[in-house]
Amino acid sequence: MELNRLYNMDCMDGMRRFPDKYFDLAVVDVPYGIGAADYERGGKQAGNARATSKAYTRKNWDKEPPPHDYFTELMRISRNQIIWGANHFISRIPIDAPCWIVWDKDNGNNDYVDCELAWTSFNTAVRRFTFKWHGMLQGNMKDKEIRIHPTQKPVALYSWLLSRYAKPGDKIIDTHAGSASSLIAAHRAGLQFIGFEIDPEYYAAADKRLTEEMAQLRLDLTPTVEGAELTQGSLFTGGGY
Repeated sequence: MELNRLYNMDCMDGMRRFPDKYFDLAVVDVPYGIGAADYERGGKQAGNARATSKAYTRKNWDKEPPPHDYFTELMRISRNQIIWGANHFISRIPIDAPCWIVWDKDNGNNDYVDCELAWTSFNTAVRRFTFKWHGMLQGNMKDKEIRIHPTQKPVALYSWLLSRYAKPGDKIIDTHAGSASSLIAAHRAGLQFIGFEIDPEYYAAADKRLTEEMAQLRLDLTPTVEGAELTQGSLFTGGGY
């Protein structure tokens, strides 16, 4: 399989194609098993939001967290892992970890969750990242992200993670790519990556978002000589294994 791509396939099938410890870091946002899809119907979402929410297609993907086999396979193919939402299903991992990531969503005074937690395989201290992500309000309003997935996380969050837990030359995997925010962050950081998204609707939107991001970066980096563009060759071509 080629790297630097998003694939529309079951991640279990995809992971089986890679040898042990092929990836340096897995950054995954798996289903939490809390019924997030139950409110994917437009109108007011959970949390008593006053504004009308975006009308996502109602689905049933968040009924259960991944099974034990998923985590076994994930840890087989990756040297380190960052797993969002593990506080909901830690018994399925289950490995002690001193380094949890706390995403402070800066939501203000309401009944939305204040933070989200990620389990990590790193032997370092707990770290916190603060970035507002509350309906129409985002931490970077000048470069506001368009929501294409009901549980989308900001690119800024993944960029922060990769700046601290990845190093140049690393290969990154996201088994539940969703909106492709993690892949965009990896691309911006100059890292190799691969993503899987099983849902055709989410995949189409995420692949479009990722493709546009990569195309824009190519355009921005294309050198010119007296106004004439130069070809970059295979600078952005993904490798395989």
